[in-house]
Amino acid sequence: MPSEKSIYNPNPAISRNAYISSFDEYKKFYEESLEKPEEFWSRVAKQFHWETPADPKKFMQYNFNITKGPISIKWMEGASTNLCYNLLDRNIRNGLGDTIAYYWEGNHPDDYSRGLTYRKLLEEVCRFANVLKDHGVQKGDRVSIYMPMILELPIAMLACARIGAVHSIVFAGFSPDSLAERMFDCKAKILITADGAWRGEKPLYLKALCDIALEKVEQMGHSVEKCIVVSHLKRVTPCQENHVEQDIPWADDRDYWWHEEMEDKEPACYPEWMDAEDPLFMLYTSGSTGKPKGVLHTTAGYLLYAATTFKIVFDYKPGDVYWCTADIGWITGHTYVVYGPLANGATSVMFEGTPFYPDNDRYWAVIDKYKVTQFYTAPTAIRALMKFGEGPIMKHKLDNLKVLGSVGEPINPEAWLWYYRNIGKDRCSIVDTFWQTETGGHVITPLPGATPMKPGSASFPFFGVKPTLLDESGTEIKGEGEGYLVFSQPWPGMMRSLFNNHERFEETYFTKFPGYYCTGDGARRDADGYFWITGRVDDMLNVSGHLMSTAEVESVLTEHNRVAEAAVVSRPHPVKGECLYCFITPNENETFDAKLVGDLKKLVRERIGPFAMPDVVQHAPGLPKTRSGKIMRRVLRKIAINDRNVGDTSTLADESIVEQLFANRPQETK
Repeated sequence: MPSEKSIYNPNPAISRNAYISSFDEYKKFYEESLEKPEEFWSRVAKQFHWETPADPKKFMQYNFNITKGPISIKWMEGASTNLCYNLLDRNIRNGLGDTIAYYWEGNHPDDYSRGLTYRKLLEEVCRFANVLKDHGVQKGDRVSIYMPMILELPIAMLACARIGAVHSIVFAGFSPDSLAERMFDCKAKILITADGAWRGEKPLYLKALCDIALEKVEQMGHSVEKCIVVSHLKRVTPCQENHVEQDIPWADDRDYWWHEEMEDKEPACYPEWMDAEDPLFMLYTSGSTGKPKGVLHTTAGYLLYAATTFKIVFDYKPGDVYWCTADIGWITGHTYVVYGPLANGATSVMFEGTPFYPDNDRYWAVIDKYKVTQFYTAPTAIRALMKFGEGPIMKHKLDNLKVLGSVGEPINPEAWLWYYRNIGKDRCSIVDTFWQTETGGHVITPLPGATPMKPGSASFPFFGVKPTLLDESGTEIKGEGEGYLVFSQPWPGMMRSLFNNHERFEETYFTKFPGYYCTGDGARRDADGYFWITGRVDDMLNVSGHLMSTAEVESVLTEHNRVAEAAVVSRPHPVKGECLYCFITPNENETFDAKLVGDLKKLVRERIGPFAMPDVVQHAPGLPKTRSGKIMRRVLRKIAINDRNVGDTSTLADESIVEQLFANRPQETK
């Protein structure tokens, strides 16, 4: 295993950054971005169209200190623009109309591969923008989207942006309950979905799930007026022999087929000019209280940051072919499948399938097919593919690759080295990116060809980002050390608020350390100044790159009528990074048995989604609590990994419960 001193310098013939030529140049621009942020970002803004310019005196305004007044973040006040215009019309005017924006690769290799040019994408976006307008969608209305990875998804997003509607995408792996909760919170006017999709060999009937969600949201007190449905299943290859399609549930007074609505629509739609701080989208992320938070991103600053991080972090140049494997339902898909690449006139691959279908070489086959130059995926996928060895890789040519990316969670050094040696062939830069839904884009990341790499380190902050490490008392840790990762000034792409809940926004991110945005993550800075992300410091879980709260899972578990109490912690997992380990206290006179375990796993799967299903459910006759009733989760984490060095337990109301829990660990975990 490499040490922290192991620095990998990429092959300069492959990884010469077109924008930042050296580490010294990075440091020069970085210092300027902190000392003169208005000048730095004004230069970036010049490449985009502004219907009205920003007031130079109000280019950046903020307050991070809750003791001095409400938290506020504003960029480019006075400016107006339209993101869709900048992503499509501007690029076409610059001669990119016939450039491919997306190559679409279906779940099955035999699915018809589609290439969509910037000109055709603009026409389709305008048609669907007119569909939305005909259904009464106006500036500021919320549009919920629950779709597979098909081209209609970015078309719907950009149509919303064109007319000033706020899109709220819900990952299509979430349950109907989760979809309903999010539609209710944002008061969605319209839902856009598909009849279904294939995920490997499994059919997903999304419209049926949407009908359940629409009924639930009605019961909650809000009515979603319309549901527009893409007919997708009939145009792709069935992945099961003798598959019989299900009937698609339909409500004639509410449901509309996408293709029928698009038939007579004009391929032109004048853009709605949006103020710099008008909302662009909201994206729900798990909160430590269990109730999802509607993270709100706005127009001008997000455009600047998504475009700049994409171009520089991936060193994208004309003629490159970029592929990010993330689902658009997550922030990675928003910023680095849609907004960032299109803002740069990039050509991207959009993939509906999985790494393992029909064979475990599918990723490498897609890279070979489209001659991918930049590849961005999750450590979970890398670890899962490692176990198949080099055989699947050797079937394909990967020599067009120049930059490899990692996203969603810290990558362990073993996986980093496998990625570097087997996929990058010891010649590609690896950008191990740290960021969050809330940050909008990369905040700590290597820059290919400019910053030397250390396996497992997120490296250095991006331009305009000023990270600080604090101890529990809020004292800054200078030089080498470990603490809470916070930021002391804003960058253009960061969130502005939580939808309809600014008070929760302030409480969640700015009250623990006044004057700082608190990420909720811990980090360590080594002797060379590199940052290493150490994981969540609050009651949050990161499973396969999906962030969720312990409270969210615990609230579902305790809904079961046989469960008195539940506590959830994470445990390291060789593929997923972390998995859920649940401690269950049954009601009095109830038996803890295999049926209960199965019921609980099913309940979590149905209420939250398959990715949240616990790996381990353990019987807990009691939980380790302090005399004030607080669960001591650090003890539970030790039990989950069978580490008897639990530390001081003198504050527990009943110290004997610790030994009982060790004795009760399921046999397969011992």
